[in-house]
Amino acid sequence: MSLLNSWFSSPPLDAAIEIAPEAVSIAIVGGRGPTPVVQGYAVEPLPVNAVSPSLMSTNIVDRSAVVQALRAACDSVGMRPRRAALVVPDLLAKVSLLKFEKVPSRRDDLDQMIRWQMKKSTPFPIEDACVTHSPGVKSADGNEFLVVAARHDTIREYEGVCDEVGVEAGLIDLSTLAVVNLSLASNPPSADWLIVHMRPEYTSIVILRREDVIFFRNTAEGDAEALQDVVHQTAMYYQDRLEGRGFSRVLLGGIGRVPGAVDLARRNIEELMGTVVEPIDPTRGAQLTDRIHATPELMATLAPLIGMLLRTRTEAVAV
Repeated sequence: MSLLNSWFSSPPLDAAIEIAPEAVSIAIVGGRGPTPVVQGYAVEPLPVNAVSPSLMSTNIVDRSAVVQALRAACDSVGMRPRRAALVVPDLLAKVSLLKFEKVPSRRDDLDQMIRWQMKKSTPFPIEDACVTHSPGVKSADGNEFLVVAARHDTIREYEGVCDEVGVEAGLIDLSTLAVVNLSLASNPPSADWLIVHMRPEYTSIVILRREDVIFFRNTAEGDAEALQDVVHQTAMYYQDRLEGRGFSRVLLGGIGRVPGAVDLARRNIEELMGTVVEPIDPTRGAQLTDRIHATPELMATLAPLIGMLLRTRTEAVAV
């Protein structure tokens, strides 16, 4: 199934898998009430460079190691789901915001218009890409769309790992966009808000205006700019170009490359912005059973997984 497929028409999934450079993780949820319950999870570490997310090159470098880790994770939770939602790294895709003065009424025409526009900035042939889009802010001067593009071959690498274990990837999305879905499911504010999602290999920054993404930036770990500088630049761009009037909430979560990286980032951002930075909390979207102890590391692991599972439920209801 295509990356970020917005036309999900199957029953909601009960399992989500994330294939990240540092580990393969899985979460199983149950319950059909308003709040799902995490019934089990597992995390299997990967050898260094077994997964190397990239727009242009091979991502699954050591396929056997990744397959083995996914199989072990499924065995650990005592379940090998037939279908699962799949979370993949931000770095494998190009995320853009496109605005059009007029939007075609036919979806096929809109798809072609978006592909034509993306062709100008995508570093790979658009004919070889999975391209998907979601509607964004509507204004007097046009309609905006959040567009995600990734090479078909790259998506197939991740799907192929699941296939080898006997799991069909029923829905695929980027890690940070899954976190956005988690945050949207837990009473999003009625104004502008900021999400900072850290991973060992990259940090992604998202600005939302109510429920619409109006800014997305990804910076690779090791870039010369420190995170607080990137956040500062983002805040300045927000004020100057996006008619920003201040953030009603600032959320931060994820996993840093070194111990304490997320806590340091929180202190720096609070000092920079003069506001309280809230943790990204997956338990606002799903409860944990009594036997699961909520550590910061586990919260960072569960956030994109639960975000994906909440999205499948929302879309299944909407169909």
